[in-house]
Amino acid sequence: MTDLIVFDDFSFQYETQAEPTLKNINLSIQEGEKILLVGPSGSGKSTLGQLINGLIPNHHKGKMTGRFLMAGQPSFEQSIYDKSKLVSTVLQDTDGQFIGLSVAEDIAFALENDQVPEKEMKEKVEVWSKRLGLENLLQHRPQDLSGGQKQRVSLAGVLIDESPILVFDEPLANLDPKSSQDMLALIDSIHKSEKVTTLIIEHRLEEVLAASVDRVILMTEGEVIFDGQPDDLLPTTLLKDQGIREPLYLSFLREQGLDLTSLSSLSQLEGMDLPKLSLPTIDSYQSSKPSEDVLVVKDLEVSYGGGQPILSDISFTVKKGERLALIGQNGAGKSTLAKALCQFVESSQGQIFYQGQDISADTIKERAERIGYVLQNPNQMISQTMIFDEVALGLRLRQVNEIDVKERVEKTLKICGLYPYRHWPIAALSFGQKKRVTIASILVLNPEIILLDEPTAGQDFQHYSEIMAFLDQLNQAGHTIIMITHDMQLMLEHSDRALVLAKGQILADDQPIQILKQKDVLTQANLCQPSLFALADKLGLDVEQVVHHYILRNKGEHHADK
Repeated sequence: MTDLIVFDDFSFQYETQAEPTLKNINLSIQEGEKILLVGPSGSGKSTLGQLINGLIPNHHKGKMTGRFLMAGQPSFEQSIYDKSKLVSTVLQDTDGQFIGLSVAEDIAFALENDQVPEKEMKEKVEVWSKRLGLENLLQHRPQDLSGGQKQRVSLAGVLIDESPILVFDEPLANLDPKSSQDMLALIDSIHKSEKVTTLIIEHRLEEVLAASVDRVILMTEGEVIFDGQPDDLLPTTLLKDQGIREPLYLSFLREQGLDLTSLSSLSQLEGMDLPKLSLPTIDSYQSSKPSEDVLVVKDLEVSYGGGQPILSDISFTVKKGERLALIGQNGAGKSTLAKALCQFVESSQGQIFYQGQDISADTIKERAERIGYVLQNPNQMISQTMIFDEVALGLRLRQVNEIDVKERVEKTLKICGLYPYRHWPIAALSFGQKKRVTIASILVLNPEIILLDEPTAGQDFQHYSEIMAFLDQLNQAGHTIIMITHDMQLMLEHSDRALVLAKGQILADDQPIQILKQKDVLTQANLCQPSLFALADKLGLDVEQVVHHYILRNKGEHHADK
């Protein structure tokens, strides 16, 4: 195998930064390898990806030292056009990648750019649309598709150009669990069949490792601190030390005192040879049940433009101080329900009651005083240039005095891990950092109900933990939290109850662990059990006891053995 990408004592410093973002990188990526690149936010992994795909130095300027070769040639001497023949990138924010007015146009864009004859272009679009299951969507607008469909359109648009290197920037960030598995299987299939060199930048390490990779590269503070086999990384504490979430089943085994260095096949649970474990019986974990209704939804129906209903017969109650998770497949109607609750879309029928009062006729402003909404895509919320001003905007519009504004904004920025960047322009932030800015801009207003659409998507585990700890603090102070999430571990640990949506209707309404035990519900809703369930089955243990032990351990609670 030949070295396709080589960094030799390489450092890079952006023009706008006082210090190098990448420091003394020594790294070789061989032709045909499949590599997972991980690291906390700000570690330099996105910068490394942008060097490989040519955004640096063709779009983001800066100074380099050392050697950086692509296909044997000095990379900084290659034009963005030359680099595009080597590297194709699937962005985390797929909406920012679409060019065509239809799926077919978007897939064909690279070929149009290269002036490929129309007959050949149509043949290639047909081939790749069939391979990625898009043949029935060619006339649709890409923006109207589900998250998983959007990812496949983006993938088709880069694969059609047949570049030898594929870079995936957070490909799982906005996908439901089953769609994530399907996307990883598709990436693996393309990697093997096309023999492309594949680089995956992703926080959801457990899912990527389950689909197998050749190597893991771990970065922090602009340096590579691990480069090797997954099974050599997982027994160490490097992931935890850098705020990266290790596979859930390994966290549980580590907490039981097992020496992970004595185990093999750590990245593949089904292949692990595990010793027998016994757990002390504990009282079933139950959250205190709030009794007062804060929100009641009755017979809600929502349709766009008088067409087929997106939501129908939606009825549920939310208790004051409850943590409610909205889960289900991409396109199930979760975001539409959230928008209806916030009056961003009008319902065609049904009623919404807030603390016993019918608020169905609320204006958007009136509804916002009851429910604070954090959108999934931060770019749809941001209106200010600077971070501090964005978080302060809601307070200033409410004419809060500047002394209180400064105190409340700085406190919120610290909780959300953004305080060091408070004077930065938002344009300089990563997607995940922008997400934290929008969460901070809502949290600073202290609304009664906080509704968040995928609050932790694209976050490293440290910032995930900080945000969820803060939301739990707000919940303990009496706030009601409603979260749309695809993260089953988050649902288990940070919600009291879950609503499962499928095809615009409520499929199930129960405690998270009870929902996860219903395999027919999971299948219909494109959900998957967390690895604790497979681990419990492998060890012959009761899954509820395993889950309760894990949750209580992570909450720092100590329950006496019975």
